[in-house]
Amino acid sequence: MIQLPEGSWWDWDVVAWDAARLRLGAGHDLSYHHGLELVFGDPLFVMCPATFQDPVFREPRPDEIRLVSGQVGEMPAVLVAFEADAGGSELASGLIGAGRLDVVQGIVFRYWRQNLAAGERLAPWVRPPEPGVPRPVQSPR
Repeated sequence: MIQLPEGSWWDWDVVAWDAARLRLGAGHDLSYHHGLELVFGDPLFVMCPATFQDPVFREPRPDEIRLVSGQVGEMPAVLVAFEADAGGSELASGLIGAGRLDVVQGIVFRYWRQNLAAGERLAPWVRPPEPGVPRPVQSPR
């Protein structure tokens, strides 16, 4: 089962997903940044809401293990299961099978920002503003 570091990991969303990686971001408010990422390398099976709150991670049930191993032909090295509030009347289930899992802490800004400190990054979709487009004023550090 996943052991998350201490922190306020209420809001979650899919930050990026391609054939090599599924990246989930978490924080107390995802409007401007997140501070935790679960990075699933070589995702083989993904059943996960795009956004969710307050997940409860648990051991996969035998039926979930059979489902994933039947779908992908083998048991993945990592199998994570959870229930979370995804906005519906009932909790949503999540199930992710992958080759590996990395838990990464650090501030990931969801808007353009220069002069990042050590450990800070930009979300994959953030791009520098185009020339001639006014930028918001940043407060000095």
